[in-house]
Amino acid sequence: MTASTTAEQQAPAPRQRRLRTEIPGPASRELQERRANAVAAGVSSVLPVYVTSASGGLLTDADGNVLIDFGSGIAVTNVGHSAPAVVDRVRKQACWFTHTCFMVTPYEGYVEVCEALAELTPGDHAKKSVLFNSGAEAVENAVKIARTATGRQAVVVFDHAYHGRTNLTMGMTAKSVPYKHGFGPFAPEVYRVPGSYPYRDGLSGPEAAALAIDRIEKQIGGDQVAAVVLEPIQGEGGFIEPARGFLPAISAWCRENGVVFVADEVQTGFCRTGSWFASTDEDVVPDLIATAKGIAGGLPLSAVTGRAALLDAVGPGGLGGTYGGNPIACAAALGSIETMKNEDLAASAKRIEGVVLPRLRALATETGVIGDVRGRGAMLAAEFVKPGSSEPDADLTKRVAAACHRAGVVVLTCGTYGNVVRLLPPLSLSNDLLDEGLSVLEHAVRTEARA
Repeated sequence: MTASTTAEQQAPAPRQRRLRTEIPGPASRELQERRANAVAAGVSSVLPVYVTSASGGLLTDADGNVLIDFGSGIAVTNVGHSAPAVVDRVRKQACWFTHTCFMVTPYEGYVEVCEALAELTPGDHAKKSVLFNSGAEAVENAVKIARTATGRQAVVVFDHAYHGRTNLTMGMTAKSVPYKHGFGPFAPEVYRVPGSYPYRDGLSGPEAAALAIDRIEKQIGGDQVAAVVLEPIQGEGGFIEPARGFLPAISAWCRENGVVFVADEVQTGFCRTGSWFASTDEDVVPDLIATAKGIAGGLPLSAVTGRAALLDAVGPGGLGGTYGGNPIACAAALGSIETMKNEDLAASAKRIEGVVLPRLRALATETGVIGDVRGRGAMLAAEFVKPGSSEPDADLTKRVAAACHRAGVVVLTCGTYGNVVRLLPPLSLSNDLLDEGLSVLEHAVRTEARA
């Protein structure tokens, strides 16, 4: 880093949005040119501003611009950037040791994280965990555990699902471009059935579940299914919140048929939706729960947690990985969990929901270009459509996001049709920054809707 960058990092943390240059500025553009010569083209970035520091819900780039972060690194920095408890624990752990491999010589931090997960995840049954690096690894290992425990092979997933980028999880993911196109063949014995998308299917939760179950029983057979893997709120697919009753009906069918019910809470977990885990909204208790993202305040860590008998069905050596449960990542997770408890970030997520949803709904009524506003906690979305219809408007969605970016607010898009703006602010974001960021978004929508 340059001397000026170092000085910028040592300056007091900014407290408000500040634009010194256009977005991206000259320093970021210079770095983008260097990137073009060194980084694979297949790695894309939503907004090519190069971050030099971050604090709370603000990002400072190489040009000194300060942006409001409504993305949280895709629901990772739930506790905010550089949360003090995370930084403190990471610093101490890095001084003690950075790696031994838990499979060679274990350490207490790994055990502490697993103990915390047993306490926090839904259900009062005996639980165990295994730690990995990414959400995709967690999902893939949940499938391995389910197949071993049941002796079955079939895995059921849903329309609009996103589960990762490994070979197996690509097969489980619904959207082709950019996640699957050209990368096959994929792992076999993965079956896709309809989910619940209230805005577009018009079905109640029990009706949507009955349709999915009928498809499973006719095309696969319940006695052949090892696992049903489901996001309680679908993430990349469009922040689709299933109609009430859908999750309990699918969970009940799994229980009746000896199928392992796996909740993919990689994006919904750790207070993001206003509770520690989204499954609890309808008192659903998964057999296995896959977590990552918000677990460790920005460091790579993931987990599979669930019924002890299921986890122990895999023999010694069957689960693991060189970096899984790295001691520094475990320290970060313990600091992150400490912060979520002490600051009651589940309540903060509900606070954010209470501010954002009414304003988005009013904007939808005013402009006529938002077909649906949905989500829970600080996992919220607006689905853009062409006026007077439910036809997806991906072009308007892109323009709205780009306008927010130019104004110094980081928003993300998603959805099978590319027509959803999703909001994932840090749960610790202040009301002032939340209000300012929403005002920028509202202005962008009004302006681009008239364009």
